[in-house]
Amino acid sequence: MADRVVLCIGTKKGLFVAEGAKARGRFELRGPFGSGVAVYAALIDNRRSPRLYASSCNAFFGMKVLRSTDLGRKFKETKAAPTFPEGDGRALANIWSLETGGDSRDLLCGVEPASLFRSDNGGDSWEMVPGISQHQHSRDWQPGNGGLCLHTILRDGNRIHLGISTGGHYLSEDGGETFTAANQGVGAGFVPDPYPEFGQCVHKIAGHKDAPGRLYMQNHGGWAEWDGPGGPRPGIGVLRSDDHGKTWYSIADGLPSDFGFPIAVHPHNPDVVYVIPAEPMTRACPQGKPAVWRSENGGGKWKRLDRGMPKKDSYFTVLRDALTVDELKSPALYFGTTTGQLWIGRDGGEQWDCLFDSLPPIHCVKAAVV
Repeated sequence: MADRVVLCIGTKKGLFVAEGAKARGRFELRGPFGSGVAVYAALIDNRRSPRLYASSCNAFFGMKVLRSTDLGRKFKETKAAPTFPEGDGRALANIWSLETGGDSRDLLCGVEPASLFRSDNGGDSWEMVPGISQHQHSRDWQPGNGGLCLHTILRDGNRIHLGISTGGHYLSEDGGETFTAANQGVGAGFVPDPYPEFGQCVHKIAGHKDAPGRLYMQNHGGWAEWDGPGGPRPGIGVLRSDDHGKTWYSIADGLPSDFGFPIAVHPHNPDVVYVIPAEPMTRACPQGKPAVWRSENGGGKWKRLDRGMPKKDSYFTVLRDALTVDELKSPALYFGTTTGQLWIGRDGGEQWDCLFDSLPPIHCVKAAVV
């Protein structure tokens, strides 16, 4: 019976692994692994015996994928990392996402510049997925503030959803053979056309297996006061789709800001969704008062969750992959900050405590019950 909670914490200075009993009273911290090298992507693969994966991307010594078969007590490099074929003209700059594929050893990997790779042997070899990596739009995508990154990979049967900054949302309905830009209703504030076919700065996409067709998106919002070409663009930051991402509509009403990076869904209830709003210009907590916001009706109404958090003078940032939820009966949320704090929100975010307060800047957090 699964009775341990494992967290993978990717930071600016390597990967940390935290492990605790399902009561979640305290966590033992291990690491850093890949010491001194930034980790932007991690994965806990529970399909067989648990395997932990993490990117390890060094501008001088190259891109690597780390793998652990003992719950993060030690890591080894896989035999290979994704790489562009000779003559492609692109060079790998970062690994932004690692997700499970269709078969028990399949992995998917999103990289910078925005492309998708697939492994059928647990990360020991990789091949580029041409349907998106060589898409007709791909050479027109432009980097966002964090780079030109393919950061979100969601699988729903034969459908694959991708989030690209700045490319937008792309959908495959044939298992990844072909992809189509699916951005109807997804706004962009930094180009004259408020609703372009592609080129949006999508920050994160989340879904739930019990609600086929429903997706939630945190897009680059914060344009309600825009007075440039195209006029103001309110409510484009937090979105929902009910038709597999083919059309989107705003669910931002009631939030202090429609700008933010992460979005997550309750593991047992697809109507419960969480966001962490931020000030558009500073990327920090609105008014210095951090909070997670929860909707229990699919984005129709929002509630502020901040019990146990600082009440003032707190200006941290939570990045796109730094919010996650475990799958226990009464799940806990976890988020990491760019100032090195890892927070836990017990009872679905009703009570918050700081688990670790002096880690390196946190890029991603993943949780699993093993």
